[in-house]
Amino acid sequence: MNLRKLIFGLLLLSIALNGISLLLMAATGRTPAVMTPLTTLVVFLFAVLHAGASYGWRRGLILLAIVVATGLAFESVGVASGAVYGPYHYTDQLGPKFLGLVPFLIPVAWFMMIYPSFRIVDQLATRIIPRGFWRGVLTAGLAAVAMTAWDLAMDPMMVMAGHWVWEQPGAYFGVPIQNFWGWWLTTFTALALYQLVLRWLPGNDETTPPVAWAVLSYAVMGVTTVATDFMVGLSGPGMVGVFAMLPWVAIGWINSRPK
Repeated sequence: MNLRKLIFGLLLLSIALNGISLLLMAATGRTPAVMTPLTTLVVFLFAVLHAGASYGWRRGLILLAIVVATGLAFESVGVASGAVYGPYHYTDQLGPKFLGLVPFLIPVAWFMMIYPSFRIVDQLATRIIPRGFWRGVLTAGLAAVAMTAWDLAMDPMMVMAGHWVWEQPGAYFGVPIQNFWGWWLTTFTALALYQLVLRWLPGNDETTPPVAWAVLSYAVMGVTTVATDFMVGLSGPGMVGVFAMLPWVAIGWINSRPK
């Protein structure tokens, strides 16, 4: 199968799975437990293939490795010590855990959303600072903001669903404010490391597949999260998610249009 068609097919499948989840939530008030890992894995695979096809497989896989390793390291330290995001622990709902601490699905989810956040911001940063050290810093910093915008809508919903528990519920709909600093720091660290490694990696960015597909992936996950918030009575996080994520969707869509 043509790689471009496969990537597009995974994007369509992810849209369908998110749509099914919303329909089931609207009809029954819940979604089957399998939908979360299934959707996450499909969107993750889309992101991996899109990255490989866009950056070349060496750079794409190194980005994957750095994001997964960084996310797993920060999460493991966070669960063990409470030092990164605040004191919390995962329940058993997300499957087997690394060292009994972090579900293996979690670093997969980090890449699933860090990648489209990075692609959205990378285009913007190029317009502001075409090259050099500060371009990398700007890209990592703003991509971390775009990534954290999703968690503003997602975290309260996942806590309500019982996927993880805050030992000391915080001021943001039960979530500690420290958590969002931790999200920003995790994403910034992963992408800053990648920007450093990128200097020694050969290859040029390709124009295929379209960046707009990554933007759409970010938007679909955002819409699904926000819509679910409203369905389960979390209108506050839902509204925050709209205003936090919509600017990044708009920026990504405008910058990804053919010149």
